[in-house]
Amino acid sequence: MNAKKLLAGTAALTLGAVSLAACSGGDGGDSGDATTLSFWHNSTTGDGKAYWEDMAAQFEEANPGVTIEIQAIQNEDMDGKLQTALNAGDAPDVFMARGGGKLADTVAAGQVMDISDAITDETRAGLGGSLAAFEVDGKNYGVTSSVLPEGIFYSQDLFDAAGITETPGTIDELIDANEKLRESGVEPIAVGAKDAWPAAHWYYNFALRECSQDVMNAAAETRSFEDDCWLRASEDLQDFVETDPFNSGFLTTSAQQGAGSSAGLLANHQAAMELMGGWNPGVIASLTPDEQPLADLALFPFPEISGGDGAPGAIMGGADGYACWVNAPDICVDFLNFISTKEAQEGYAEAFQTIPANVDAQGVVTDPALQDLAAAYAEAPYVMLWLDTMYGQNVGNALNLAVVDMLAGNGSPEAIVQAVNDAALRG
Repeated sequence: MNAKKLLAGTAALTLGAVSLAACSGGDGGDSGDATTLSFWHNSTTGDGKAYWEDMAAQFEEANPGVTIEIQAIQNEDMDGKLQTALNAGDAPDVFMARGGGKLADTVAAGQVMDISDAITDETRAGLGGSLAAFEVDGKNYGVTSSVLPEGIFYSQDLFDAAGITETPGTIDELIDANEKLRESGVEPIAVGAKDAWPAAHWYYNFALRECSQDVMNAAAETRSFEDDCWLRASEDLQDFVETDPFNSGFLTTSAQQGAGSSAGLLANHQAAMELMGGWNPGVIASLTPDEQPLADLALFPFPEISGGDGAPGAIMGGADGYACWVNAPDICVDFLNFISTKEAQEGYAEAFQTIPANVDAQGVVTDPALQDLAAAYAEAPYVMLWLDTMYGQNVGNALNLAVVDMLAGNGSPEAIVQAVNDAALRG
């Protein structure tokens, strides 16, 4: 897998996890000193939460005098809490970093540590090109933990029961599949629009099909939507939603919290599909009745459309990763190197059921859906970063909310474009 392809969109990516405690920067100093590292992550339950507790314990044992204080924060709350802490100058020492415009904004504000000279040769060799996800102006501000391309996860059993013999390769074929699924008594596609971003990802992918790579990259600089392709993508989404593809009540459905979430609907065979990133198999597994991986889970790339400017096979994606607060103790970087080793990354892949960033650890990935996703990633001409990450928090939030407004009948295709342009003017 060529991890550097994740950078085809712009300079950086990530998505997320990190934890807290006392949001103080610790005492400073190197390994062996009495030092506290506060650590924020978003794994609030199950194997992921246990993994970070184990990693902290191992690091403490190897570094006497170091204490890691962890707080697990619900994913949908992470961005807001972290930004508030950063702005207050009271951030956790280790935290989730966003690539693209989000990372660049944090760097410009002087809130994240330049770790370029402290990354070990072992870490650089293992993470390879994926490290570029955390580069801004040639300097590195974090490490990657997983690469997260996106696709449509689906239940093979529900497809078989509905008589769907081939995965949809075009939007028209997806609409046909949706009709067969409804006729079989199953809701076609689960969407957690209550959390905004899952619904907005449908717009991202239509934009990926309508807009060229150059246009999407240019928008990362201007943070505005001026090309006609952005409006065409809005119209595509509106037309698609009019075919009734989503679960009933999708506007009030959460993404990953409980059996009634969009991931839970797929986990319990109440819906057949969900558009999501490479973390989804682990989330789904935590929501099945036996809390085991969904045996029939598979994946296909987002379908193609006719007449768009995007390259066929291009996919959306990102990367999870971790960074150090600018005032964190020096040993913070030692922790980042520690969690990037082959052994740590193998454990990460198994705990989160995802594709690890360390190429030497990717052999532990056996989940069929992740293998399908890895294949789509390997074949993609480029991988474009999530738009809300690429274009920064202000523009990204405006985009996500405008998409949900349109889906709720309170907006229009034109309003999505206008919302982004207005947010860009406000800075």
